[in-house]
Amino acid sequence: MDRRTLIKTGILAGAAFSAAPRVFAQPASPTAARDLQLAELAQREIALAGSALWHRDLVAIADFGLHSASKRFHFVDMDGGRVDSFLVTHGYGSDKEHDGWLKRYSNIEESLCTCRGSFRTRSWYDGKYGTSMRIDGMDPTNSNALPRAIVMHPADYATEEHVQRWGKLGRSDGCFAMDPAKFHEALIRLSGGRLLFAGSLGLAEDGSVVTPPDPQTDMLPQTATGGTIERDIQRITV
Repeated sequence: MDRRTLIKTGILAGAAFSAAPRVFAQPASPTAARDLQLAELAQREIALAGSALWHRDLVAIADFGLHSASKRFHFVDMDGGRVDSFLVTHGYGSDKEHDGWLKRYSNIEESLCTCRGSFRTRSWYDGKYGTSMRIDGMDPTNSNALPRAIVMHPADYATEEHVQRWGKLGRSDGCFAMDPAKFHEALIRLSGGRLLFAGSLGLAEDGSVVTPPDPQTDMLPQTATGGTIERDIQRITV
């Protein structure tokens, strides 16, 4: 039984929900309802990851159910009880129409798509975009993250200025690209064996659920012909 099956059957979900830090539920913030849902998801994924994680103080959640102009990359501080949100890109292959909405996930090499599931962060390295961070895929839907060179890195097309000019972010090759001015927070706070979860939640700032204008699918290898097939995905509930 894999990690996604455990989520669907709810074996660990009840315990994770009951352990969600109460500080996230404080009503003073306009994002309190959303933040509590993010905290519950973070607790659930921490429980599923078990000993694979080296640190559990911070969880990153990339919500690709939202448009790329939204601050959809959330750092959930499990100790401090707060959520900080940032811009993050999705892959070129996930949005060939370039309208800012992710439509396809894929774990296939050379797909240039974003892949979904839980990742464990690794160490820094010096790459094409400067100091970047490697990540390990921990699910069947992202198991090729390392051979595909899916990483976290800074990029000029992932800035608020880019959104102001074009109404959306640019696209990566499937990597989690962030504003260079904000990326140091990922390097300092998220690296070294912490959890990064990517999926389609569609959580607006007020906690309501946004529905993308187009269906989102998984691109899967079709072994008989060597081509690919697409399968509709169910939205992940929190």
